[in-house]
Amino acid sequence: MNSKDRKNNLTELKKRCQFLPTGPGVYLMKNSRGQILYIGKAKSLRKRVRSYFSGLKDVKTRHLISKISDIEALSTGSEAEALLLENNLIKHWKPKYNINLKDGKTYPVIKLTNEAYPRLYRTRRIVFDGSKYFGPYPNAAKIDTILHLIDRTFPLRKCRGAVKTRNTPCLNYHIGRCSAPCCGLITREEYLARVDKVVRLLSGKTTSLIRELKEKMHLAAQSREYEEAGRCRDQLAAVESLTAEQKVVDFQDEARDYVGLEIAGAEAQITVLQSRGGKLVGRDVFLLEDYSPAAELLTTFLAQYYGNRENLPRRVYLPAHQSLPAPAGEPFEVKLVQDLLRSLTGRFIRCSVPVKGRHARLLAMAREHAAKKLEHKHREQEQALEEARRVLNLPRLPRIIEGIDISHLEGQDTVASLVSFVDGRPRKSEYRHYSLKSLGGRIDDFESVREVMARRYTRLQNEERRKPDLILIDGGKGQVSAALSVLRALELDSIPLVGLAKKNEELFVPGKSDPLLLPETSITLRLLVAVRDEAHRFATGFQKQLRHKRLGQRELEKVAGIGKVKSRRLLEQFGSLTAIARQTPEEIARVGPLSLRQAQDLLRFLADPSVP
Repeated sequence: MNSKDRKNNLTELKKRCQFLPTGPGVYLMKNSRGQILYIGKAKSLRKRVRSYFSGLKDVKTRHLISKISDIEALSTGSEAEALLLENNLIKHWKPKYNINLKDGKTYPVIKLTNEAYPRLYRTRRIVFDGSKYFGPYPNAAKIDTILHLIDRTFPLRKCRGAVKTRNTPCLNYHIGRCSAPCCGLITREEYLARVDKVVRLLSGKTTSLIRELKEKMHLAAQSREYEEAGRCRDQLAAVESLTAEQKVVDFQDEARDYVGLEIAGAEAQITVLQSRGGKLVGRDVFLLEDYSPAAELLTTFLAQYYGNRENLPRRVYLPAHQSLPAPAGEPFEVKLVQDLLRSLTGRFIRCSVPVKGRHARLLAMAREHAAKKLEHKHREQEQALEEARRVLNLPRLPRIIEGIDISHLEGQDTVASLVSFVDGRPRKSEYRHYSLKSLGGRIDDFESVREVMARRYTRLQNEERRKPDLILIDGGKGQVSAALSVLRALELDSIPLVGLAKKNEELFVPGKSDPLLLPETSITLRLLVAVRDEAHRFATGFQKQLRHKRLGQRELEKVAGIGKVKSRRLLEQFGSLTAIARQTPEEIARVGPLSLRQAQDLLRFLADPSVP
């Protein structure tokens, strides 16, 4: 779409705003191909959507508006219903310009199983099966230290499943890492007493445990049972050492979160400080690409963050209203968020905005951490760009870096990815996938690089768009030479080019025979590796999608009446065989298009492929 068509389209969209409902609801912004770019909620749909097309807008909003070709509005009975609908639609469609927390950290916890002879191990998955969980622990190495200490002091069994009777104990018993209940070397009462000590240790309730161990040690010494006294001494030292360092969580006692938010340009940094049992035990940090107003961003974040968690706090402290400029005069309503979280989690989480006192100070600490994190990241990125300009002898700072990678599986489903980093940060709206068709099943990385380079930079040239300041190819001399030949043919060889080989992280620069080796501590190397790894992730992800789609088509074509066209259409609509299996026969028949009987046959086949 050229600039004139774009201007006409935006004018038409602005006119259509007057016909939108005045009540609450959800709006879906789509591009020219009908893909949903952004989903938002509004107290007044007409007022909110109209605000996008009036007044001065920042860069991120102008970028979003430039992609819009259509807007669909869905009315709801209340603003609370709009919040729920927005959250469900975002989860289902995963729009490009809504925030996505999939890259956020999931901290590990320690699990004590609900079994006759409980086991203890690290996990990231919480299942409500009666087991006890301790954590989360931001540092996974800390968990390993704790588990190792428990193994030495109060060893529990390691084998999975129910305890089976054995004649001889396993190796873990002989090295002191198991108490061998399977051989009857410890009674169940003694084992559960040991489990109780572990629970007290992990819960931070170590005062009585330390007192008990001291008494036991003194009694053993008085009875001249020096070996037992020595074991008690070692256990006591280990417990006291862990008590001095550990930061444990009691999920049921004074569980509070403090949410700090800082926005700079198109980025938002969120820090969640976690307080459990009166102690700050950890934090979650998220750097998000932000295309929504602050109040809307925070609401969406809270829904995604707490809607996907099992261990929930009792109270969440949120930023002050004045720090959240709301869209079109709509206030950020804490009660609405509170109701939304209750609907999503089934539990009441009290939300409030402290203005003074201890909680306000902790909230300010969360925001200060977010601000410093964002500032530090920007400063480091600027330093990385300056160092890259110097070490690669670039004519200017590499503000825009494009990374290219090739992925295939033995010559099948060969694809390429192009990722874009702007000022050292991913610009996902500029990511591109390429299905490479010119190889005919051959494995030829050099030809693949030439094809994607030609397609990408011929288009940039024809559309007179800004060229990157640096092109990074995943590969060595051969890939760099292939890419350079295309740039020369297009008379774009003034664009700097570099290859990054995985084996030793060597940099290959055109015109230089020897690779450039940067120290592991180099911030430039970290930046280039991040671009290379992101291109690789994006390429392999797309390649897997194509492979699964191809295999899925083959499965669908086993059903009578379903050929290549219908199988492709079903997969494009529903995404996977699993998603198709969840549909009704009527919905499958409508999309196929298939007869109702064919749709029923398809569902029977997906339920049991062995049935003809």
